[in-house]
Order: sequence, then C-alpha cells, then structure tokens
Amino acid sequence: MSETTHDGAIAVTAPPSADAGLSPAELAAKYGLSVSGARPGLAEYVRQLWGRRHFILAFSQAKLTAQYSQAKLGQLWQVATPLLNAAVYFLIFGLILNAGRGMDKEVYIPFLVTGVFVFMFTQTSVMSGVRAISGNLGLVRALHFPRASLPISFALQQLQQLLFSMIVLFVIAAVFGSYPSLSWLLILPALALQFLFNVGLSLIMARLGSKTPDLAQLMPFVMRTWMYGSGVMFSIPIMLKDKPAWIADVLMYNPAAIYMDLIRFALIDGYGTENLPSHVWVAALLWAVLVGAAGFVYFWKAEERYGRG
Repeated sequence: MSETTHDGAIAVTAPPSADAGLSPAELAAKYGLSVSGARPGLAEYVRQLWGRRHFILAFSQAKLTAQYSQAKLGQLWQVATPLLNAAVYFLIFGLILNAGRGMDKEVYIPFLVTGVFVFMFTQTSVMSGVRAISGNLGLVRALHFPRASLPISFALQQLQQLLFSMIVLFVIAAVFGSYPSLSWLLILPALALQFLFNVGLSLIMARLGSKTPDLAQLMPFVMRTWMYGSGVMFSIPIMLKDKPAWIADVLMYNPAAIYMDLIRFALIDGYGTENLPSHVWVAALLWAVLVGAAGFVYFWKAEERYGRG
C-alpha cells in the first residue's frame, strides 16, 4: 500500500499483519505456545514423574546419606534412633506403667519395637512432606520438574531407612522366639500398602506446608497424639476391653494401627488374628488407595503455584 504525502513524495506502508486483531489466547493457539509452568494434564503429569524416576531415587539416596553425615556414628543412627525410642517406651510403658499386660515378654518386646519402627515410617514421611516444598524453594524455583517428585522422594528415603531398621527388628524377633517363616513374606505387601498411604499423606502435607510453613511446628503434636492413639506401646483390644466396643474399633481401624498390626501379625509368632480387626487387609488396601490417589490429585491441582509468591 502507498499514499502521497504533502510534499508530493510517495510513502509506502506495510500491509496489515495476518495476526492483526487476534487476542493473546488466539495467538498462543495459532503458534502452539503454552503458559510457562502451567499444570499439565493428570496423565501427562504421571508420565513426567515416571520420566524423573531416576532423579527421585537418586535424590532420596543422597538425602539418606547426608542425613547423618556429620555424626561420628554415621548411618548407624538410622537404626540407633528408633531403638533408643523403643528402649525409652519400654522403660516407661512396659516396666513402669505395665502397658504390656496380657502379653508375654517374648511377645511384648518385639511388639513394641515393631510398633515404634513402623509408626516412625509414617511419622517421618509426614514431617518431611510438610517441608518438601517450603524447604526446597531454591530447587523448585530454579528448575522445571514435576513438584511431586520431592514428597515422593522423601517418602522413599524413609522407606529405605525403615528397611535398614527391619534387619535389627528381625534379629530382635528371633531372639525372643519368633523365627523366620513363610508368614514373614506378608511384611512385603503390608509395607507396600503403607508406603502408598505415606506417599499420599506426604503429598497432602506438602501442599498444605507450601503455603503454611508454621504447620511444621504443629505437626509434632499431631503426630504424638496419633501415636498414642494407635497402640504403639499397648494392645488396643486388651487395654480397652472394659470400654465401649466402638472406641476400640475406631482406634484399630485407623491406618497407622492397621499397618503396625499387619506387620506384627506377620513377624511375631504369639500375635494372632484375635488382635486384628475384621477384614484388615481390605481396610489396609482401601486406606492406601484412597489416601494415595486423593493425595496425588490434591497435590497436582496446585502444581503451577508451588514456589511462587
């Protein structure tokens, strides 16, 4: 196009652009552009997580190695810490308060140690999940990756730590008369279900903790209350036999108690089915699937907001 100016010269103007009049959204669609950091679809998010599986494993192993790197005993604290906790609980609850009444010492000591080890698996997964985003903002803001990698990696770190502790637990069980048998294989599906439950709970706490860092100060009190109500130090059916039945049912069907009791049943010869609630495996599966799936979706819905503000 051209036009004549006031002095007789001819000025040439550019033809209108093919993009003229298009909105920003239409321009983005035309050229295949997307918002940086936008939340992908759920299926694509799962695919991205699978692609980062090597990072998740390596990150969890690095965190596990670094956890006690400044201590002289190093990785021995992975086993020493839950053992010391079990010793304290045995002194207070086993000897002074007689919380193990109704059980022989050969049953109560592995019962207590198993409870401490297994509950600490959930407790540490939750506590690390609270800080998974808020405690790693530098990494979250510097790199683009599915943020669920962090809480999953921390839960995997706690699983690896538990596996070290399980070696000591097996020795303690054998010392008190519970020798290796086929029932010990039930520990594997029980731990797998508990891990799935822990991942879901860790994802929930990671999203909550990303916006409310003070939650990390509150959670120790919540976890302590949960521990006392889950039968870590005592048998719920024996301790509450004189109370209304629904109280014992509520406590026995809480997920922490279910996973502890499944592993106790698999490991300890004198801990029979009478100590387990009805349909315990179904309950364990439901807790794992419901919390795992709900936690994953809940965390994914806020994917684009992590590390901002």
